Amino acid sequence: MPVIAPMPAARPAQLPAQAQGADEVTTAGTTVDHLTETYRAHYRSLLGLAALLLDDTASCEDVVQEAFIRVHSARKRVRDPEKTLAYLRQTVVNLSRSTLRRRILGLKLLTKPMPDMASAEEGAYDLLERDALKAALRGLQRRQREVLVLRYFADMTEAQVAESLGISLGSVKAYGSRGIAALRVAMEAPV
Repeated sequence: MPVIAPMPAARPAQLPAQAQGADEVTTAGTTVDHLTETYRAHYRSLLGLAALLLDDTASCEDVVQEAFIRVHSARKRVRDPEKTLAYLRQTVVNLSRSTLRRRILGLKLLTKPMPDMASAEEGAYDLLERDALKAALRGLQRRQREVLVLRYFADMTEAQVAESLGISLGSVKAYGSRGIAALRVAMEAPV
């Protein structure tokens, strides 16, 4: 792992020009020329490293380019110019990890696909059927309507319906059977 030095503090203006030049040589870090040489010599190997970590070429190229940009911006903090390649490799690995994390997070955050929506025609047809069912229910005898509404719309058992209406279980079954038969006839009749 390369050693990164902190940014040098501002130099006092009273140092002689000769001492300032010597100080620049020792703390300059990686030069632009050295970074350019490293770029030319190791671009393909760094691209191969990214390809082992990522799955598509475009992401690999983006990661390697971003690594060079980051090293370029931090080149003065790299004490030993010979460790520039190690710093680039580590940056490629870290950026590849970040790319994979973003992809995984994106997959987790994707909403589940919406179920197929009914078309406008289907919605209108359902509305007409519902209106026809309500009209057919209104045409039933009062006890038949009460039994069917409690049994199928309130989701009560036959025993609960019998208790609610104060009638026997046999009467609930008879009213329910006759009510369903009457509904079937009313729903099949042309409007």
